[in-house]
Amino acid sequence: MIRLAAAVTAATLFRGITTGDVIGPYLSQFLLLDIPYGSLTISQRQKTVLANANYLTAYADWLAFQNGATGASDSFDATARSIHNIRDLGQYVHVDALYEAYLNACLILLGMGAPVDAGLPPVSSTNQAGFAEFGGPHILSLVTEVATRALKAVWCQKWLVHRRLRPEEFGGRIHNHLAGTASYPMINAEILASPVLDLMHDAYGTWLLPQAFPDGCPTHPSYGSGHATVAGACVTVLKAFLDENHVLPNPVVASADGLSLVPWGGSDDLTVGNELNKLGANIAHGRNGAGIHWRSDYSEALKLGELVALDILEEQKASYNQDVTLSLTKFDGTPVTI
Repeated sequence: MIRLAAAVTAATLFRGITTGDVIGPYLSQFLLLDIPYGSLTISQRQKTVLANANYLTAYADWLAFQNGATGASDSFDATARSIHNIRDLGQYVHVDALYEAYLNACLILLGMGAPVDAGLPPVSSTNQAGFAEFGGPHILSLVTEVATRALKAVWCQKWLVHRRLRPEEFGGRIHNHLAGTASYPMINAEILASPVLDLMHDAYGTWLLPQAFPDGCPTHPSYGSGHATVAGACVTVLKAFLDENHVLPNPVVASADGLSLVPWGGSDDLTVGNELNKLGANIAHGRNGAGIHWRSDYSEALKLGELVALDILEEQKASYNQDVTLSLTKFDGTPVTI
């Protein structure tokens, strides 16, 4: 996996690793705006879960799910809402189709007539527009193509290289270590001294990590994140085919209760490139906030997805009959031309 150094503070813990991730509101516009889907217009108001519903905090429940228990169900809000907190975001990535957010982003951008990258033939041609090549069908198909390839790449990393345990499992080790029922001398002393453990024990009577999902973590290894790898791949394709510097019109944020969208009052321009980077970070951190991934599962896997997409774009370019220049800005800020 590719390493990317990034300073993390309390203010940026659930922000992404690119400059664009900290520009404007926390949530990407592509998780809020209506989606034009052929003859349909799809609202992004979600089926959200109830606040303060945490799971696997009792040791017997935690142990049962380590041993393969199934059948847990969530507690849902009866009212659909726009995503307005990280628990909503966690529910989004609990049930999403893995490339769903990027397919939606592509449809939103195509629907608003966002310009394609300057190096593509439709920009310089006086007598043709993009369609089978460099148009909607081409871009939409590539978003799905890179998603499955990215997932295969990260599954190799998960199973054949790293096999990192999930936060839920590590929480069990901390609990058993502090309860005196097992000893894990390699657990970092800073973690054992953290005041958050006392807060968890006061609330639940255990030192387990509360889970946002009633079924807890997936049963495959944690590193790297599949959602983050797919994010890196899909966002890279969209940045290569669309003008990253195009400014999105009339940005919005969700109201405090998620029942409406209101104009965002900030002064920064929200560009396609920054909001796509932010979308990838939002999706990955939804999994982190739910308690099923570590931050580095996101930050490193995002780069793996980017590499997968860049390789596919090189393959694609060799098959085009026209002179094409694909350009984009990588997650580390490096400009790339294919």
